[in-house]
Amino acid sequence: MKTLKLFVLILISLYAGNLSAQQQKYVMVIHGGAGTILKRNMTPEKEAAYIAVLTQALQAGYAKIKAGKNSLDAVEATIHVLENDPHFNAGKGAVFTHDGRNELDAAIMDGKTLMAGSVAGVTTIKNPISAARAVMEKSEHVMMVGTGAEQFAKEVGLEIVDPKYFWTKDRWEGLQKAIKEDSVKAVLDHGSKKSELFGTKNHDYKFGTVGCVALDKAGNLAAGTSTGGMTNKKYGRVGDAPIIGAGTYCNNETAGISCTGWGEFYIRNVVAKTISDLMEYKNLSVAEASKIALDKVREMGGDGGLIALDAKGNMTMPFNTEGMYRGAVTADGKIEVSIYK
Repeated sequence: MKTLKLFVLILISLYAGNLSAQQQKYVMVIHGGAGTILKRNMTPEKEAAYIAVLTQALQAGYAKIKAGKNSLDAVEATIHVLENDPHFNAGKGAVFTHDGRNELDAAIMDGKTLMAGSVAGVTTIKNPISAARAVMEKSEHVMMVGTGAEQFAKEVGLEIVDPKYFWTKDRWEGLQKAIKEDSVKAVLDHGSKKSELFGTKNHDYKFGTVGCVALDKAGNLAAGTSTGGMTNKKYGRVGDAPIIGAGTYCNNETAGISCTGWGEFYIRNVVAKTISDLMEYKNLSVAEASKIALDKVREMGGDGGLIALDAKGNMTMPFNTEGMYRGAVTADGKIEVSIYK
């Protein structure tokens, strides 16, 4: 009799464990950038604002999934919220280039078809993620840049704004500070035999790129990323976000990935595609593959983070900085938001 009772208890325990695992199936993961994000530098009001917007973004995307919309719709809706909020380095909150411009990049990818679209260096498109989707769905191309991308966006009916729309006081002051730091560094380095590569002096210590990976009811993944790049960037610099395979990648057979950090290192390591390849060819989990790829970035001198979600609902959000704005929502609508380590 005791043996039977013990057997029943084990069955109940196993059932409860499986139920718990099922409840933790994730359908969406987001990030709002990684960098030197310390609690001691954050006011309670600002922290609450970040949490509120991340929550709102997750709610917007989850509403699409719950209504039976596809993962692309969920990604686009989520990133719209983040692009429209000045707290993040994307859309309205984009940082300034050395020349005082806001140059925006974005990419989106469909895990079912491997179709992808991206735009880079655009200055008048209110929501670059929608332009990236339009490139994917309404053109024969994958990537468009500058005025050509803006012309295309206008022709397909996307909202075009005056570049002044993207101006924010915080970002403008950030540019002035970065220019001053570059000037000081130039004086300190004067006469040094150490050579500097053009465009690498200013390293942003707070990245605000935004990204989202979503899993819809049909089991299809989509991933998207949107950014204003790096403060004080020069020479038409483009980072990893709009480059398929570097900062953004999605495949139903493996995972959807969106990266944030020092883009040059993500490009060199082809981070997003590497994670997918490690899962496909080495049969690693999404967490294992993501750790290996991000460790490689760190070993080369880069930093940042990423989010990844596989078709079974397993997610990971690793980063090697002091913090990363991040959040996730489970299949039953439970929202989780975090900022610090």
